[in-house]
Amino acid sequence: MTKTGISFIGVILFAASIGAADPPGFKLWTADELAAHDAALSKHIGADHSSRETLADYGDHRFRMLYRDADGNPEQHDAIIAIVMVQSGEGTLVLGGTMEGRRGTNAGEWVGTRLTGGDRHPLTPGTLVHIPAGIPHSFLVPPGQHLTYVLLKIPK
Repeated sequence: MTKTGISFIGVILFAASIGAADPPGFKLWTADELAAHDAALSKHIGADHSSRETLADYGDHRFRMLYRDADGNPEQHDAIIAIVMVQSGEGTLVLGGTMEGRRGTNAGEWVGTRLTGGDRHPLTPGTLVHIPAGIPHSFLVPPGQHLTYVLLKIPK
């Protein structure tokens, strides 16, 4: 092969690598990156026994990571679907029932003091959950344990 042929192939390979860039808005989190976020969150627990960070906000939907070391207050989102991907720890999702002590936090967003009734679902690493809009739910964490999950909130 001639010198010109080798140079031409080099230019084509370089051009192909430029065109292979990820599109705007693309994000991939590796298991190691999520584990690092998990570890960092566990060191910054608030008075509500949780720590959270926004991983990415795309305007109409966002990814958050939450760490809990105790039960969370029940909540309900009238126009938001929640998708939960458990990363570490263990807990229980209480889904449905009646929210006691319900008060509005934002338009269509509610928080309460507890759920009466509802169905209980065990949560362990690798569990993936779809929570429909308008359904009260709460995350319970056994004493001495924690629960870390990635939360994707999308419009109904």
